[in-house]
Amino acid sequence: MNAVYPWLSGAWERWKQQLEHQRFASATLINAPHGVGAEQLIEKFSQALMCTTQRSEPCGFCHGCELMLSATHPDYHLVRPEKEGKSITVEQIRIANRLAQESSQLSGFRLIVIEPAEAMNESAANALLKTLEEPAEKCVFILLTHQVSRLLATIVSRCQQIIIPEPQPQAVMPWLTEQCQQSIPAFAAHIHGNAPLLTRAFILQGELQNYLAIEQQFVQALQGDISALLNCAKTISGQPLSGLRWLWYLLTDAQKTAFGVWQPYFTPQSQWLAQARSLSLLQQQTDSLAQLINQLQGFSGLNSELLIADWLFKFNEETCL
Repeated sequence: MNAVYPWLSGAWERWKQQLEHQRFASATLINAPHGVGAEQLIEKFSQALMCTTQRSEPCGFCHGCELMLSATHPDYHLVRPEKEGKSITVEQIRIANRLAQESSQLSGFRLIVIEPAEAMNESAANALLKTLEEPAEKCVFILLTHQVSRLLATIVSRCQQIIIPEPQPQAVMPWLTEQCQQSIPAFAAHIHGNAPLLTRAFILQGELQNYLAIEQQFVQALQGDISALLNCAKTISGQPLSGLRWLWYLLTDAQKTAFGVWQPYFTPQSQWLAQARSLSLLQQQTDSLAQLINQLQGFSGLNSELLIADWLFKFNEETCL
């Protein structure tokens, strides 16, 4: 069985001790940032719980482990949205609830994993709550969330919560260098919230060059180059949410730099931006950027290129006053 990611080892050791003593909650909520690999942690726990040798580490050879590896274990049930971006429906939760009340087919635990838990619609969440309030014997629920604020407070209160913090750069960078077989600039992890899996995909898919191109066009746009501004808006509109989030880090890095708290992992042009625009404008544009990201997330069919260009033009209004 594969070892957990190094930045998850502490959480795994604590969970492992609970397995060793068979003292774990009937419902556990894993609260983790997106892209840190919390799914692997849950998979490891699931394999260990379903292992018939009753160890804290899955043996990999018993009947329970074989069934887990082949994704055919009758006592394991994974609940996910049926389509990406869709909700987990009340019918999916009702099926899980029925399984929770049934006897184990292999005389062990029943395990129900829900990920991401915030994808449950209101009816689904209420249906789950009723089951969590009256837990069945030898049935374990594991919920994974990247946005705990979107969950019912009553669901959170019924769960043991394991919080996975944002990984520290010193735990992430050596792993990234080994995975990508190249030197990784520290800002690449920074603009992904130090989420190792997102950063690895960013590097291996060649997105680093896209970021540097956007940053260069952004700087040229703020220097009054209208052609660069329009090109910047067009480039970002190809992947608007990613591109705008990258610029959010650039703006927040510039504000921190203006306050004298620059860090070596900040985005390359953050020092230039801190000097090129006033702190008040940077703060105003950062707020506008957050609103723009929410707008593009919530409504499909918007002309993202036009909205991004309008946001970029506002950077130069200050110089015209």
